[in-house]
Amino acid sequence: MSLKYLKEAVANNDTEKLIRYVRLHFGDGNEAAGRKEIDKAWMEALKLLLDVPATDREIILQTLADRDAATLAHLFFHLHFYFVQRSGEWIHDGQL
Repeated sequence: MSLKYLKEAVANNDTEKLIRYVRLHFGDGNEAAGRKEIDKAWMEALKLLLDVPATDREIILQTLADRDAATLAHLFFHLHFYFVQRSGEWIHDGQL
C-alpha cells in the first residue's frame, strides 16, 4: 500500500482502509496476525494497570499537553511495539 493510498483513505475518511493497513503492517502481511499483535499490546498494558500501581501521571499529562500530534503518534507506535515485545510473542524484526 502506497503513501498515496493512505493519504486518499484519510482524505475520504475511509477508516476501514486505514485499519486494514495497520493490521497488515503489524502482522507482517497477515491481517489476522496483525489483529493479534494489536490485542497483545493492549493486554500487556492492561495487565500492568490491574493492581492500580502508583504511576507518574504528571509526565503523561505534560507530554500530552506539550508535544505535537506527530510526536505523540511516534510515541504511540513505540509504546505499541514495547508492549508487544513485553508479551514475549514478538513476530517483528525489531525495526520501526
